[in-house]
Amino acid sequence: MRKAVIMIVMFTGYAAVLLACTPTVKVEVPDKPITINLNVKIEHEIRIKVEKDLDHVLSQDSGLF
Repeated sequence: MRKAVIMIVMFTGYAAVLLACTPTVKVEVPDKPITINLNVKIEHEIRIKVEKDLDHVLSQDSGLF
């Protein structure tokens, strides 16, 4: 009988310790708005110009190939 009481007390103690150690996660809305800075460099126009110049050079009879 005494062992059963000790086991119940120990089990209750372990359960209390395990419940006290559970992590909590809090999700809150920030006070300031979220800003995303994108530094995007667009090179589309430059590439088209280079490709057109290369087409012009290669279309001529330049003897490259």
